[in-house]
Amino acid sequence: MYKRKCEGWYTSKLATIKLQESRYTTLPSPRIQIMPSFNLFLTLLRKEFIIEFRQRYAISGIVLYVFSMVFVVYIASIKVQPPVWNILFWLIVLFASINAVVKSFVQESGTRQLYYYQLVDPAMLILSKIVYNSVLLLVLSTLSYGAYSLVAGNPVKDMPLFALVICLGSLGFGIAFTFIASIAAKANNSATLMAILSFPIILPILLTLVRLSAISLRLIQDTAYQRDIYNLLAIDVILLTLTFLLFPFIWRD
Repeated sequence: MYKRKCEGWYTSKLATIKLQESRYTTLPSPRIQIMPSFNLFLTLLRKEFIIEFRQRYAISGIVLYVFSMVFVVYIASIKVQPPVWNILFWLIVLFASINAVVKSFVQESGTRQLYYYQLVDPAMLILSKIVYNSVLLLVLSTLSYGAYSLVAGNPVKDMPLFALVICLGSLGFGIAFTFIASIAAKANNSATLMAILSFPIILPILLTLVRLSAISLRLIQDTAYQRDIYNLLAIDVILLTLTFLLFPFIWRD
């Protein structure tokens, strides 16, 4: 009888120990995992805006860069010809976009990335960053256009087309630079690597944007510019598809 009692006590004690060990070895199921995809996306997007407003020096530095470039253009030549105006505008937007998006993954430590890896779907994470960066680039492009037009004149003749070009350009730059920033974040010198990797991807987008904006400035007489818009949309769709396919593999590394 005493032996059976000892065996029963030992069995129950062993089960208790195994239960306690399982509590420490098994990660609890986070509440965010059962959240709907749309709510998860909104939560991650809200996180991006909160982090940006907490680190206001970053966005302030980008705005200062834009105004510095515009001021240099103003000092160099008061009267800017429309072809030069077109090229300089997109160069300012291009380099401002690189400085704005390069910090997407660099500003997050390895511990925070591991925390995100355990909680969220990589597709929702990269989608939130793409939307946030596209909105940020749209604001910067609009701000650049306003400041640049103030000091160098406004030669735009077709304003609706030019506004559409700015929106498509911000979307294309946001998708491309966000994906390249996720790759470059794995290296030490991420800014240099991002500039090198982005050149062959950004070049067709930039050339198409320059052509469409030249049409809006009436530098090129082309009524069939819808084909260029479709080409730009096709490039954005291809980049977005590749981003969703490849980012989960980069995220696991």
